[in-house]
Amino acid sequence: MLIRQYRHPVGHRLWEIPAGLLDLAGEPPHVAAARELAEEAGREPVRMSTLVDLRPSPGGSDEVIRVYLAEGVRESEEEFERVHEEAELISRWVPLGGAVAAVLEGRITNGTTVAAPLALQAARGGGAPAAALRPADAPFMERPGRD
Repeated sequence: MLIRQYRHPVGHRLWEIPAGLLDLAGEPPHVAAARELAEEAGREPVRMSTLVDLRPSPGGSDEVIRVYLAEGVRESEEEFERVHEEAELISRWVPLGGAVAAVLEGRITNGTTVAAPLALQAARGGGAPAAALRPADAPFMERPGRD
């Protein structure tokens, strides 16, 4: 699933995977990811795995991003009020091959969204079933000065 969201710094609406911040104290990252999926796309997963971890700009930032594979996704029973930049979100199911093609054609350019379908394609193309992926609560990369 991809969402289309306006991104002010680049002045465009971009197709991206649902994502968000760890903005609730003590919330495990995989729980935050499921919450963001519900808030942004009105969906909830039956199960999640860790798909890929990345450091988007290690030369200038200590940011670490984890991308999850959500499976058995169904409509969320909880309703979320979407405000500000989330008010005009559009969500769309995109076949994996279509997402990979959009990355290679330069139509998807958000770094995290570039990594997600390519990692999933590599995992599936290499014969690795989703069960071979790391669990959703696998240890997360350390950031300097953080416990």
